[in-house]
This record gives sequence, structure tokens and C-alpha cells, in this order.
Amino acid sequence: MNEPDAAPAGSQPAPSNLVMRVLAALVLAPLAIALAYAGGWLWALLVTLVSIGLFAEWLMVVGAGSVALTGAGTIVIAMMGSCVAFGALKTAVITGLIGGTIVTVIARGKFVWAASGFAYASAALLASILVRQDLVNGFAALMFVLLVVWATDIGGYFAGRGIGGPKLWPRVSPKKTWSGALGGFAASLLVAAAFAACGLGKMVPLLLVSGILSVVSACGDLFESAVKRRFGVKDSSHLIPGHGGLLDRLDGFVAAILVAWIIGFLRHGVHSAGSGLMVW
Repeated sequence: MNEPDAAPAGSQPAPSNLVMRVLAALVLAPLAIALAYAGGWLWALLVTLVSIGLFAEWLMVVGAGSVALTGAGTIVIAMMGSCVAFGALKTAVITGLIGGTIVTVIARGKFVWAASGFAYASAALLASILVRQDLVNGFAALMFVLLVVWATDIGGYFAGRGIGGPKLWPRVSPKKTWSGALGGFAASLLVAAAFAACGLGKMVPLLLVSGILSVVSACGDLFESAVKRRFGVKDSSHLIPGHGGLLDRLDGFVAAILVAWIIGFLRHGVHSAGSGLMVW
């Protein structure tokens, strides 16, 4: 939930920033949906590139962005993406464990932060690809997660701006308000209701799952805010106009897709996580 600086109740978001956010979303959202629909190596390629970007931005935020460390992580994440895309999940996991060790050694004094960033990017990579690989409900599950995260973000943005009020956690993120959090949560429930109305799942389970994923998404945003505050960084980069960097844009999605895969995995196994999330 990337809610901007909270404004007094009734005030409006800065037009220039809102326009940039909308234009960026109009370009990036259809591209993401199209590649998610295509699935296979196209989706895996996008996820791999994004995961590499997440790792690189993480290193810049924590002040560990050396060429050697970034290069090593890039190679390992690319290898992991290739392996899991073509069904070699065990090889991808082994590659990640060995590569993560190498990254940790190269990082030296920043090894804890480097290892955390590598684990963060790797988890995003594996969960995003594995949820989509479910041949029956992979696309529906992936879209459900994406739309819940987007609804949480958009609902939080407008509720926070329009209503304002008490801060959610000012020490970590002075931009977030309770009204924004509740607005994002309510918006996520509308996504679940829409899926159920279209016959893509049962109402009550989807409402429960969407609520969980919305809260997790908001927590993922707060986690990233805490890391940036720890290192005195405002934006992870300026890659996406109006949104900052990949970390700024995808912090909620990374947390949500990981939890979504865990739920699906616990119910239907590694390769049917999409069905485990959607079919109750």
C-alpha cells in the first residue's frame, strides 16, 4: 500500500504525481496482465528480470551495491529463473542456496543485508512463477493476488488522501494512516466479491483470503518503508515515474504472492498452488 504523505481531510492528491502514477499504471498493468496470461517462459522472463531489479535496488538501499555483488546475484537469480521456468525446481533451489552463500561471502560487512535481499528477490521469483505454473487455476490465482494488491494500494491511496486522520505507524512510515489501511482492506474485499460473482471461487473463502493478502500486502509495504528509513532512503530508485523503484512498487506484491503460494502449497502441493488458493 504505497499511500503518499497524508494530507488533511478533504484535500486532494497532487495532480502531477497522480497523473504520473496513472500513466505509469496504464502502461505497466496491461503489460503485466498480458504476460501473466501468456504464462510459460514469457512470464518467467518478466519475473526474473524484475527479481534481478529488486535485488539490485535492495543493495543500493542498504549501501552494498558493488559491481561484484550485484553481478553475482544477477547471474544466480537468472539461473534460478531459467531452471524453475522449465520445471527444474530442485535445481533452482540448490542453485539459490549455493548462490546465496556466494553472495553472502562477497558482501562481507554487509552480509546480513545482502543475504536478506537475495532471499527477498528469490522468494518473489519462485512464488510468482510457481503460482502461475498451475495449469488449471494459475492465471486466475495470479490475477487474484495482483488485483487484491492493486485494490489495497488504490483504496489506501484515496482513502488516506480523502479522509486522513491518525497515522498507522508514524515511526516507520509517517505517510500511512488508519483510514488508508481500512480503505485498502475494504477495496480488497470487493475484488474477492467480484471473483466469487464470476464463479471463480466461493465467496466466504475468497473474502478470507483477500483479507489476509491485503493485510500481508500492507505489512510488506511497511517492511520496505522500515528498511528505507533505517538507511535514510526515500525511494529505492526512480525507475517508474510517480512510483519510485521496483521495491517501492512491488513491496506489497512480494509479500502477498509469497503468502498466497504458501496457502496454495499447504492445500494442494508445490505445483498446484493456484488451485489451492482458489478452490475450496
